[in-house]
Amino acid sequence: MFHRLKIKVKIKNEFFLLFVVLLITVLSTGYHNYSKKKITNNYKEIVDNIYFKKTLNHIFSRFEPRFKKISHKIELGDTFDTILNQYGVKKDEIIIIKKKLSKKINLNNLNTNQKIIFTIDQTNDSIKEFMFKISNKERVVLTQDLDGKNFKEEILLTKLKKEIIYKENIISQSLYKSAVDQTIPVSIIIDFARIYGFQIDFQRDIRKLDKFQIMYEAFVNENKKIIETGNILYGNLILSGQDNSLYFFDNEGSIGHYDKNGKSVQKALMKTPINGARLSSPFGMRKHPIDGFNKMHKGTDFAAPMGTPIMASGSGIVKKAGWCGGGGNCVVITHNSTYQTIYAHMSKFSKGVRNGVRVKQGQIIGYVGSTGKSTGPHLHYEVLINGKKVNSQTLKLPSGKVLSGNERKIFEIEKIKLNVLKSEKIIGYN
Repeated sequence: MFHRLKIKVKIKNEFFLLFVVLLITVLSTGYHNYSKKKITNNYKEIVDNIYFKKTLNHIFSRFEPRFKKISHKIELGDTFDTILNQYGVKKDEIIIIKKKLSKKINLNNLNTNQKIIFTIDQTNDSIKEFMFKISNKERVVLTQDLDGKNFKEEILLTKLKKEIIYKENIISQSLYKSAVDQTIPVSIIIDFARIYGFQIDFQRDIRKLDKFQIMYEAFVNENKKIIETGNILYGNLILSGQDNSLYFFDNEGSIGHYDKNGKSVQKALMKTPINGARLSSPFGMRKHPIDGFNKMHKGTDFAAPMGTPIMASGSGIVKKAGWCGGGGNCVVITHNSTYQTIYAHMSKFSKGVRNGVRVKQGQIIGYVGSTGKSTGPHLHYEVLINGKKVNSQTLKLPSGKVLSGNERKIFEIEKIKLNVLKSEKIIGYN
């Protein structure tokens, strides 16, 4: 009996010792993990410490050039302050630079993909030179004074040379693609479409193997890169073998494009406010693709790729730029007391297009989309005369101005000069 009691005591002692060992193991492991985490956090706090960073920068800057040139591409969400802060620029310098730039630039509306270029002194995080592009022709450069307390401002202008460029091509798919294939700037293509938009239906009038000719002004820098484009001096759409020549006339009071007889092409409204589109649904009765029943279609639908630019068919004031129910994103323009136009199903509006804004004929007001009641990307276009919706494709608009008297004589001389210049460009003489 005594022997059994001795065995039980021994077993209990062993269990107690095992428990103590396990407890010590758990406590020591926990303490080790806690210490390790604390050490890691301490290291992290040290590394993240701004003064530690500056010290490291100071040490490593000895191995780098003193002056470092930084080119920062502006991204969505960037602000002027956050950009300079991330490079450690002093707050007082940021304030001075902003004050200098705000005279020329709206720093609250930075353009994405634009670059900010500056040179920083890595020994004291001070900006020595700062450059900001105002436009294609103008840059502002700020250079720090010798005392380091202010910046000297200088505006640099890019010297541009005017060149006259002539291009022509056969239209195989669309006017737009054929023009792009000839590396014609988009601004010129849009202007060309605007000019001919008064008399040409780009969907029905242009056929495969028709041709175009265009002569325009381009302003190039010293590297021969086109910085800006000017006027289209001559244009011709050769449709089914028939010429449709237009000439630019730069006479005060009559500036614009005229046909060979001195008649202005400009009318109250363009025939089509979009280039490279296909007429997908004409004005009149049709079965609605979503509602499923026959109803009057009081507009014209132009099918076009998502994002295709939409032009204002006439000058006027934006009555509405917003949501129009089934029409999705739409723009309504009042041109005068008689005419009003509507552009529906847009993917987005052009920058600056909002209620009450005045727009010019041919100005981009938005982009093709499929918002609202729509089965695919297209423009729904309506024309209203005295509040009544009419067929835009059969609408007879007032004819443009016809030159006469002394103006007509001047125009005939200018027309001959442009024809000679075009011929010289074709044969490579000029």
